[in-house]
Amino acid sequence: MSKTKEENKQEFLDLLRSTKREGVEYVIEDLEKMGFFTAPASAGHHLNTEGGLVEHSLNVCKTALAIWEAMKPLEPSLEQEVKRDSIIIAALLHDVCKSDIYVKTVKKRKNALGQWEDAEGYKVTYKNFPMGHGEKSLVLMLCSGLDLSDDEMLAIRWHMGAWGLNMNSLEDMRSYDSARMQYPLVSIIHSADTLAASIMERKGGDTDEL
Repeated sequence: MSKTKEENKQEFLDLLRSTKREGVEYVIEDLEKMGFFTAPASAGHHLNTEGGLVEHSLNVCKTALAIWEAMKPLEPSLEQEVKRDSIIIAALLHDVCKSDIYVKTVKKRKNALGQWEDAEGYKVTYKNFPMGHGEKSLVLMLCSGLDLSDDEMLAIRWHMGAWGLNMNSLEDMRSYDSARMQYPLVSIIHSADTLAASIMERKGGDTDEL
């Protein structure tokens, strides 16, 4: 049974507070102000409904923890290299950048009969703080006063994997390669983000749009 928006919000807050990280209460205050808890996860794809961003963040967190647990028998060093609290922090906060980019609007959509009709939806705007994607999430959390480790910062920055690269920048490409090779958390969060969106958050009609 799916949870309500309030239940998801409480689960998110409980997980975040479980890390006992310095600055976490300031982060929660800022998330409220930014509209994080009511924002969708996308404009027209996965969890494009009010509260979808919180649900997506929880899905990524649970997936990342599952990956970590499953990988430890295969790579025992992960027990020391990647901390559980770091997974929670990076997964829950990787998409904070989306808090203010979705604006409610009316869109034309086909109904079950194939007829076009008006439907509530979201459009995207980048005018509020055009910092980018992963880098925006990172900057916002640092501005909120959250104490982050190097691997947490890099996991948030590079959570889109190669999709977050400026392909015209050799510096970007080398920085991403260096981050994922040195810090397993980078690959764990990127993989969890991909799996959550493409498997856990699929809708029945998604394949019709391919």
